Amino acid sequence: MKVALVNVKGGVGKTTTAVNLAAAFARSGLKVLAVDLDPQGSATTSFGVAREEASPSVAEVLLGEAETAEAVLETGAEGISLLPASLRLAGLDLALARKHEPDKLLKKALSAVRRRYDVMVLDCPPGLSILTTNALAAVDAMIIPVTPHPLDMEAMAGLFEAFATLKDRIGKMPELLGILLTLVDHRTQVTEEVAASIRGTWGKKVFRTEIPINVRLSEAPAHGRTIFEFESWSTGALAYGKLGGEVLRRARKMGLM
Repeated sequence: MKVALVNVKGGVGKTTTAVNLAAAFARSGLKVLAVDLDPQGSATTSFGVAREEASPSVAEVLLGEAETAEAVLETGAEGISLLPASLRLAGLDLALARKHEPDKLLKKALSAVRRRYDVMVLDCPPGLSILTTNALAAVDAMIIPVTPHPLDMEAMAGLFEAFATLKDRIGKMPELLGILLTLVDHRTQVTEEVAASIRGTWGKKVFRTEIPINVRLSEAPAHGRTIFEFESWSTGALAYGKLGGEVLRRARKMGLM
């Protein structure tokens, strides 16, 4: 299964979820490839890979300057390999747009190593740039992290409208594996109200598992570790462990694995 973490907004926990969901899969005995498509490279550094080590990166792969297998690195986390990001991704839109079928370059690149992994987890940049459309064209499924904030709920409606127009451009859209509530703090009334509204609007498409605000989740990336390596009994680790199980059960039920 190939799954992308997607949202037009930043700050909703895409990278945190990509890194720790990949780790949860690996803890289940699956062989995982994490793919960092964000020019900021936050997923790359979260796995303890320095920027100078990320060469070649996914940028060179998309440009046809390197083979996918050449760019894949082993991380310190057992069972997880990484196709790293670099700052070069920030200026790729025009270069990729000139190529044949520019939205399907990543799909072709990942197909070259697909037999090596059980799961691929793609961390997308905010918005719907050519990097994100490449991810959507390459994956089987997507997860949409969203914080329980009124502005984030409004952005969700726009995201689904954008998906409808993208379908003509990339062909078949990936399955919606689920909507994930992140940075949840049920001590506030607005969280309660917006979370209830999101669940009321999208029903069973919303994962039962929620990711709480947890300081350990924000500290782990600075140490280049997943939450399970950093503090396995934190509320963040317990939540991502639970999410990993729920995602796998849902994926199997949908025939994605």
